[in-house]
Amino acid sequence: MTYTRVEYLSVHISFLMVFLATLLNPVNLFHKMDRFGSLCRNSMIIAFLCTTGFMTTRCLQTRHLPLGNLYESLMFLSWGFSSLYLISDVRYQNRLSRAVLAPSAALTHAFATSSLPQEMQYPTLLVPASQSHWLMTHVSATSISYITSLCGSLLAIVLLSLFHSKESNSSVVKLENQIEKQIIISPINYNIWKQVNAQRFYYLLIFNSQKCQLINCLDKWAYQTISLGFSLLTIGILSGAVWANEAWGSYWSWDPKETWALVTRLIYAIYLHSKVDEKQMGAGPAVTASMGFFLVWVCFLGVNLLGVGLHSYGWLM
Repeated sequence: MTYTRVEYLSVHISFLMVFLATLLNPVNLFHKMDRFGSLCRNSMIIAFLCTTGFMTTRCLQTRHLPLGNLYESLMFLSWGFSSLYLISDVRYQNRLSRAVLAPSAALTHAFATSSLPQEMQYPTLLVPASQSHWLMTHVSATSISYITSLCGSLLAIVLLSLFHSKESNSSVVKLENQIEKQIIISPINYNIWKQVNAQRFYYLLIFNSQKCQLINCLDKWAYQTISLGFSLLTIGILSGAVWANEAWGSYWSWDPKETWALVTRLIYAIYLHSKVDEKQMGAGPAVTASMGFFLVWVCFLGVNLLGVGLHSYGWLM
């Protein structure tokens, strides 16, 4: 009973804190305010500590890594997003990545606590095949790879939207109208036209410079997180193959989750290869990384919720 109360309080307090950070981060993104920034940071710290408390309590209760069912895996995913939020806040001071990570943690947390049946939220005993020392290596490496890969793909989606954003701006339009009026009023006054046109040029120069800096920052952060996720996914697949050979007598059985994990790894391999090739720089790699976002969710949730394969949690079916 004590474990249940601690888990209940930890889960609900962490969700409230993550939800508060999700609401405040867009405001802090466009209007940098120290009060909102510190409030978001403190909220995510509390959420991180509460989720850590939940996982520690569940670990003490079940005597194994709290990744035995879909509910625990989703809570681990939310914990990972909170961890990346705090890392990006301390190391990179990247407000845009924080605005992406906070809603990701909130949505994952909400899906785990609101959409899953109550029976799935209780701790369960591991099946005999899962009672192995490979559980910590395989499941933890794969789960962390999902967290980092999803974060990198979300940043790639934001990067893709910046590539396709139109550069027309109301201020530029006003300056163009001002130029036309000056020419109509005094067509001979070349100095006025030159001054207004110079203002428009400097405005566009500053705007494009800031946009390029943002694109370079997002591209670098997405590449680093996806590289980490790719490496961890590789470790997860290799350790899973060894574990499968011990449990089922075969390194690879083309299980749906194994297949989708392989497809996801190939997509991210294409992305990393395209980043090495300078001819492929631009929106192309961002499109490939964006595809990885949907593939990770298919691999993590789609196969499990349909109740097919050896890796399924069997919720819907």
